[in-house]
Amino acid sequence: MATIQSYPHIVKENGEPAHLQSHPRTRVAMLVMDYLGRGLGAEDLVRHYPYLKLAEVHAAMAYYHDHAQEIDAEIQAELEQLQQEANTLPRSPIWHKLKAKGLIQIHNRADGQSF
Repeated sequence: MATIQSYPHIVKENGEPAHLQSHPRTRVAMLVMDYLGRGLGAEDLVRHYPYLKLAEVHAAMAYYHDHAQEIDAEIQAELEQLQQEANTLPRSPIWHKLKAKGLIQIHNRADGQSF
């Protein structure tokens, strides 16, 4: 299996998600989701993940900006998988209690209605 590593701290093996060399379970997409979705900057990410070095975060962001389509597709696939699992797994008893009290609303994305 060929390994392409043109970014310091980042490893991208064929067919596998890009991840940090020193922390293989930390994917670039994971850091990007915090960066984009939660609005965390590089310094914030280092505070949030104390095992990271600032250079690793910047390398991950550089990789993302050069490979945005690849990382965005990875994030979209993960979100779709989570949605599919949420739709197929049974709800917990606490979820049903909260729903009965009106503390949880489900939004139907097709028509914008809540139920």
